[in-house]
Amino acid sequence: MARKNKILVPEARAGLDQLKARVVQSSSPEAAKFEAAEEIGVPLKKGYNGQLTSEQAGKVGGRLGGSMVRELVKMAQQNLQNRNR
Repeated sequence: MARKNKILVPEARAGLDQLKARVVQSSSPEAAKFEAAEEIGVPLKKGYNGQLTSEQAGKVGGRLGGSMVRELVKMAQQNLQNRNR
């Protein structure tokens, strides 16, 4: 499945994938979205998922994206605290 999201710094893709796996406590970045979907009861499977409603798809994306943003904010706050010491 092709990725439709473009990140501003393409070299950051691997780091973002690792962060995604870390926030869901997944074994791998590829499995993160499937594990997140399972946690919230969305029947996501590999391949075509046209049977999913927009709400279900949004729950999976929101779970991942929201967790990633929270983690990035925490990392930035820690970085700022360390600079001020």
